[in-house]
Amino acid sequence: MKVVHLTSAHPRFDTRIYHKQCRSLAADGYPVTLVVADGEGDEQRDGVTIIDVGRLPGRLNRVLKTTNRVFEQARRLDADIYHLHDPELMPVGRRLKRLGKQVIYDAHEDLPRQMLAKHYLGKFSRQVLSRGVDAYQRRVCRHFDAVVAATPYIRDRFSEFHPQVVDVNNFPMLGELDGAPDARMTAAVGESPAVCYVGGIADIRGIREIVRAMENVGQECRLQLAGDFNQLSLEQEVMTYAGWARVEAHGYLDRNGVRQVMASSIAGLVTLHPIINYLDALPVKMFEYMSAGLPVIASDFPLWREIVEGSDCGICVDPLDPAAIAGAIDFIVTHPERAREMGRNGQRAVVERYNWQQEERKLLATYRTLRR
Repeated sequence: MKVVHLTSAHPRFDTRIYHKQCRSLAADGYPVTLVVADGEGDEQRDGVTIIDVGRLPGRLNRVLKTTNRVFEQARRLDADIYHLHDPELMPVGRRLKRLGKQVIYDAHEDLPRQMLAKHYLGKFSRQVLSRGVDAYQRRVCRHFDAVVAATPYIRDRFSEFHPQVVDVNNFPMLGELDGAPDARMTAAVGESPAVCYVGGIADIRGIREIVRAMENVGQECRLQLAGDFNQLSLEQEVMTYAGWARVEAHGYLDRNGVRQVMASSIAGLVTLHPIINYLDALPVKMFEYMSAGLPVIASDFPLWREIVEGSDCGICVDPLDPAAIAGAIDFIVTHPERAREMGRNGQRAVVERYNWQQEERKLLATYRTLRR
């Protein structure tokens, strides 16, 4: 069966879409094509054919024009199964269903809850928008053949109206980021140790508090930032903080660069703000830190606390309190043996439970169901 994955918004080498799902399906024998809209041209890699429909500037163009380009390319490919990765592609899925195709919708986020987190809108507007998005999503997605959800919470939401829903969590691939907690902590002795933050950099992801925390860290320590700022004004603002003197900003890094940053750090930060769509999320970076043998310093959300404390692999803090974040960093620096233990515990948890190999089985089982 010929499989086509569609995205109008994500980069071609998106970790969830390309590195995990497309490569897993290709390795299982499916002819896999990934349609993207990044302007970087066509190519073939790891058994996956990548077709680029071109990049247009602006979100409005992406929604109104790029989605139509994606549909036209999808129609020409004449596949058996289409796997959609963006909310704006739901209408594309409807058109493909009318052509008699099988369609999978991949819910990366809880879209209705995302609307509730848009604080630049008034409270009433957010509620109306959230209800409208929820109603549309239910009406459209019930006609698709399957829904793949990025978390158990999203799975449960879609299971209210769809019989074929599976959670395929964004857990790390075993071996990709493996580190050596013992060697890392030993190497840090006598040197300037580093903690890291890897991922998109935004105010709601805690960048202000993280840089402020570096002002309060009592021990010799630096912060490695791997990712792009979502706003130039935010970047310019945090660069004026005293804590910025302890920051090494690497910008966006590929997977090899991420591996190197984690290998040279003694802890990973994932202190996202307590907004509604983060509370039940499973941030991939937290599990990647664990896979790399890094103790995690994470937001004190109930679900995250259950994972971190249940695996004894890090420290949970109030993400809005720079002093609390600084205290956790100081603890890691001054208790290297305990930090090594937490790093080993995190790696063990990933090997036993939180890994892509287990999630891959659920993805392939869903595809086998559609082949019957």
